[in-house]
Amino acid sequence: MVNESTRLSARDWARAALKALADGGLAAVAVEPLARTLGVTKGSFYAHYRNRDELISAALSEWARTHGDEGLAELAGIADPERRLRELLTIVVQAVHPLAPSVHLSLLGDRNDPRVRDAVGQVNRARLEFLTRTYRELGLPPDRAELRARVAYAAILGLVHLARTNPDAPNSAALAEEAIAIFLPASPPQSA
Repeated sequence: MVNESTRLSARDWARAALKALADGGLAAVAVEPLARTLGVTKGSFYAHYRNRDELISAALSEWARTHGDEGLAELAGIADPERRLRELLTIVVQAVHPLAPSVHLSLLGDRNDPRVRDAVGQVNRARLEFLTRTYRELGLPPDRAELRARVAYAAILGLVHLARTNPDAPNSAALAEEAIAIFLPASPPQSA
């Protein structure tokens, strides 16, 4: 429990709101339960935000930032596109835990909220652009690279969904290798 004298930042509140979002969507974001979870009074909340809507907007901005371009920055810095894709798929498969909450999947129920639509759109665009760029660097023509990126991203989201709803979902190195085998284009044959 956080000591009352410890000052929480606005980002601390946004991250706590993200955990609530992952567990239950927008409806799960409520100031009093978050204050209890953080071990502080509601006064701490009002030192950073005027209302719940501001907190939700901040939480969605934090998620879009950390799961969009900024979250992909380290991987994007890998020069070899094959290694970059291998690393991404390995990270995704290893990060998927049975019954684990997911902000992305939880937000689907709130997709008509413009803030949610914008945040999910921003994350989707960043991830699809990253995958498309990687596939183009692997030699696929632009239209095929975009299609392959969409199918790979759909599979990634599908893995998250299966893990969230199925406690027996596989989570292993074998699954990562299978994903790599499926989504990494075959190397062109070496000329003699």
